[in-house]
Amino acid sequence: MKTVILCGGQGTRIRDVAADVPKPMITIGRLPILWHLMRYYAHFGHDEFVLCLGYKGEVIKDFFLNYRARTRNFTVDLGRDDGITYHSKDSDVDWKVTLVDTGLEAMTGARVKRVQEFVGNDTFMLTYGDGLSNVDIDALVAFHKSQGSVATVTGVRPPGRFGELVVNNNGVAAEFNEKPQATGGRISGGFFVLEPSIYDYLDNREDLVFEQEPMRGLVRNNQLSVFEHDDFWQCMDTHRDWSLLNTLAESESQPWKRW
Repeated sequence: MKTVILCGGQGTRIRDVAADVPKPMITIGRLPILWHLMRYYAHFGHDEFVLCLGYKGEVIKDFFLNYRARTRNFTVDLGRDDGITYHSKDSDVDWKVTLVDTGLEAMTGARVKRVQEFVGNDTFMLTYGDGLSNVDIDALVAFHKSQGSVATVTGVRPPGRFGELVVNNNGVAAEFNEKPQATGGRISGGFFVLEPSIYDYLDNREDLVFEQEPMRGLVRNNQLSVFEHDDFWQCMDTHRDWSLLNTLAESESQPWKRW
């Protein structure tokens, strides 16, 4: 099953971290957040990707075009046109990656529409290139198939920005949780599973936002299912988010690491 990843946004709220690369190329540890996300999907056997490029898309193209040279030892024979010999194989990365320029200003719905020919007529997955989770992809896909809906979105409870105090009847703190998961309603955490009929809800308008008209249309037609995920999920919208993800990357138990 192919995975479409939205990589075209300009990430204006996180420019203070890195202004010279697109948001999905900002590093978590020593590798881009996009790599961590793709490696996570590949763990579940989903190793075909379609990347929707936009802002500074050439940086992402360069990363994959030169991926082997970045990660392996090699010998260059300057007397031959094909004179590069790689001395090791990256056994962890055996992906097929299609990179598609979907426009500098296009919104998410337009980007998904513009990769239709590369997705084909099969069920596919869709997510954002700036967030990580430990959602069980196998369970997500199984749930989607059982629902029979056009689309399934992973519904998450976003982490709170501040500590939560639980106070007893005497005005004394009974519990304190630092940055707990929110206890209110769920939000879209990405990690969609979509049937090819999703394209009936999309068009090529530059300003088409996937999360607006298309998703509202799905809801009206009772075609949007929600896979509830209460464990780790973290987007990377701000410097604070980036710092948190890097702290987690340095820990022994990276929440999103299953390899």
